[in-house]
Amino acid sequence: MKILAIETATEACSAALLLDGELLDRFQVAPREHGNLILSMVDELLQQAGVSLQNLDALAFGRGPGSFTGVRMATGVIQGLAFAANLPVAPVSTLKALAQQAIGQANDGQTVYAVLDARMAEVYWCEYIIENGRLKDVSKEAVIAPSTISAVPRKSVVGIGHGWDTYRDELTQVVNAKSLSIIPNALPRAREVAQLAVQLINNGQTVAAENALPVYLRDNVAKKKAQQG
Repeated sequence: MKILAIETATEACSAALLLDGELLDRFQVAPREHGNLILSMVDELLQQAGVSLQNLDALAFGRGPGSFTGVRMATGVIQGLAFAANLPVAPVSTLKALAQQAIGQANDGQTVYAVLDARMAEVYWCEYIIENGRLKDVSKEAVIAPSTISAVPRKSVVGIGHGWDTYRDELTQVVNAKSLSIIPNALPRAREVAQLAVQLINNGQTVAAENALPVYLRDNVAKKKAQQG
């Protein structure tokens, strides 16, 4: 399976190319530079692999939540590429792609809390559990004040995402786990977007270019963006 993935929902900009199990990627923390980087990253990967868009099976993108500008950019870029090459798109949760980094560092049965700083004293948050080496959604994605998260006490928890760096004390208190380990300085990456896209593609959960839509979570912003077109 050949998949091109991009992720621009945070200050990190990345692209990845999955070619029959081999993964190539580009990653750079570059706030406000995504527009100057993402297409060049895509071109570099395609040239390195010696393939064109038309050789691919599907595209994937981090559909949010995250920075509104970043999520909107990823959506626009992936729609343009998908229209140009007539390829299906796998929309991947940015939070789940973040949590995917815990695979290999955590064990089956452990809970993973993916948390991104959403500004305005809130976080983007979702709970997952690792089952048979894969992430299973436990909660719905939410944007919420960290101190108001209602978390069921878990025995062993892995925390990941820069929301933990900003709100560690509040999150540690509400999680109330017997064992808590935090993966520091983690940002979502396109390589995990590509990995999760494989599952979506195998399950028939791709969409056409025009239906590759962003997820903002903040309704007022989503409505404003929709009105702007």
